[in-house]
Amino acid sequence: MRLLIDLFITFAKMGAVTFGGGYAMLPILQREIVENKHWGTDEELADYYAIGQCTPGVIAVNVATFIGRKVAGNVGGVVATLGVVFPSVVIISLLAGVIQAYSSLEWVKHAFAGVRVCVCVLIFNAVVKLFSKAIIDKKTLCIYLLVLIASVTLNLSPVIFVVLAGVAGIILGVKKS
Repeated sequence: MRLLIDLFITFAKMGAVTFGGGYAMLPILQREIVENKHWGTDEELADYYAIGQCTPGVIAVNVATFIGRKVAGNVGGVVATLGVVFPSVVIISLLAGVIQAYSSLEWVKHAFAGVRVCVCVLIFNAVVKLFSKAIIDKKTLCIYLLVLIASVTLNLSPVIFVVLAGVAGIILGVKKS
């Protein structure tokens, strides 16, 4: 029971402070799940993000479900999912009527612009940490460069990139370090 409460509180805290969606949650997940709680590794987190992007629903919710299930089975998955969405449900319910009235104010627009910049930096920091764990040899560097170029030049679903990178990993015999 203590583990389930810890799962709920951990994911509720993340859900309460994450602005900008699943990608913005990545640095917080990395710090809390990998570094503080040791509920997963950087590699597992990257895998969960990739799978979470390919499955229906919000990435952050999908990742919370995967981690919760890994830590405490199906009940853990449900508890982590409820934890990550609980703050949003409460905050959105409280703000729904108010946000429309104030969204046109200049200082509100500027505040959100500042938050967006901060979210970009946090995402970048998480990517740098995951990059060092994902690019382990010339094969993984090659996959990375091909996916990077293709994602910038082609307008394809991320699912296609994830599936093709998985197939490339199988063909090239990529191993985790």
